[in-house]
Amino acid sequence: MNEEPAAGSASQPPLPSKIYGTIESNKESEGQGKFSRKRSYLAVAVLCYINLVNYMDWFVVPGVLEKIQNYFSLGDSKAGLLHTVFILCFLFSAPLFGYLGDRYNRKIILGAGILLWSGVTLGSSFIAKSMAWLFFISRGLVGIGTASYSTVAPSIIADLFEKDRRIWMLSIFYIFIPVGSGLGYIMSSSTEQATGHWSWGFRVTPCMGLVGLALLVLLVPESAHRAATKRAKNVGEQGEDSTWCKDVSSLCRNWSFVWSSLGVTVLAFVTGALSFWIPTFLCRAQFLHRNVSSSAEAKCDATNSLIFGGMTVAVGILGVVAGAEAARRYKKINPQADPIICAVGLLASAPCLYLAIMLAQDSIVATYIFIALGEFLLSLNWAIVTDILLYVVKPERQSTAMSLQLCVSHLLGDAGSPYLIGIISDTVQKNQAQWSVLWSFRSLQYSFVLCAFVSILGGGCFLLTALRIEEDSRKVATPVQEEQAIAVSVGKYRGTRSKMKMGYPDTQ
Repeated sequence: MNEEPAAGSASQPPLPSKIYGTIESNKESEGQGKFSRKRSYLAVAVLCYINLVNYMDWFVVPGVLEKIQNYFSLGDSKAGLLHTVFILCFLFSAPLFGYLGDRYNRKIILGAGILLWSGVTLGSSFIAKSMAWLFFISRGLVGIGTASYSTVAPSIIADLFEKDRRIWMLSIFYIFIPVGSGLGYIMSSSTEQATGHWSWGFRVTPCMGLVGLALLVLLVPESAHRAATKRAKNVGEQGEDSTWCKDVSSLCRNWSFVWSSLGVTVLAFVTGALSFWIPTFLCRAQFLHRNVSSSAEAKCDATNSLIFGGMTVAVGILGVVAGAEAARRYKKINPQADPIICAVGLLASAPCLYLAIMLAQDSIVATYIFIALGEFLLSLNWAIVTDILLYVVKPERQSTAMSLQLCVSHLLGDAGSPYLIGIISDTVQKNQAQWSVLWSFRSLQYSFVLCAFVSILGGGCFLLTALRIEEDSRKVATPVQEEQAIAVSVGKYRGTRSKMKMGYPDTQ
């Protein structure tokens, strides 16, 4: 029964902790010891509210897309280009904000972004129908403003919370992606119904943005800025600061970051295409069921946007919460839990999306059911993918990593997917002898099949992430965390040997 202690074990603290972000911890380190719990929670509440407004601005256009197409006389391909312009401006400005977020005051960066996107959104509601080019430019400027927020805000939460508490705060934060998206559809379409013109929906979110700016200034503390502190320490120890190119070079050698970013890219591709075109697709399906003529297409009401928006809010909340809770429980027994859950979500969503698309001609109700299932499975990923980034990337590079991931995922994902769907749809329609309600519907139906197959590729990327995540998370762990992980491993090994000597089976 008596065993010799392992070498060096006497000096190791008996703390059942973990490698950063991989297995559940017993204690939380909140606010980096600088801010009270109440102040930290208030800060997260404000950031969540602004994230809500952020994603309402993202999806204020799809909620009234048919009306905007009629107002500016846009075809499907040009309408899809609206989102492409928005995302291209978003992604090309994201690396700049990531670089600034790792080095300068994050509150100032956030405030400037909110002011920019709110002001431009308000201005775009007054554009004349003969100036469609100006509306495209305005969407690009909104993309630049929102890039500042999406890049920097998660890093502030990472400064205020750690480990299990951090993933729950991120889960709450990312719940407002589907909630904001859904409310964007609902707000723009219902405002158009009430006022008779699509432009009034573009005057609601700017007012909400100004409220968020005031709350940001008053309630969000100066960030603990763990990244800046760590960077300053590195400069003191090594005599030089890391450049942006060095940071990117290091991230490109981090395979967990690379594969998970490609998985996020697929997620962005699918959600971008579906969120932009689904209300229009459902509207055309209803025209087909009613056997209406082409002249009725301009009379599409807001019902589909309202239903789709409400459904997005509900299943989005359920998906984010379910994903975070599944990750928390599964990580107790498997440190690869996060990427595995993301892979399952994308792989399982593929058949749901395919069935939703194919059944639309026969049953709108069945289409809504399978769209809801697909959205739920996709929403499992939102909080988890950010947490993966935060524990496989060093703190001083997290804003840069966030911006690089956003840049890649939007460039190869939802920057082009709505436009690509529109191009395929227009091409299919042009190959027909004459326009018809049937081929107006089928052109989008055939285009959407692409999303189901792309989802399978995303699942494969997350499975590859699972193969490397333990190794990469160890590289990021601090020396204290590494010692604690070793102590846990030694304790498990000694406990197993003791059981075997006593005749008990090994249950580890």
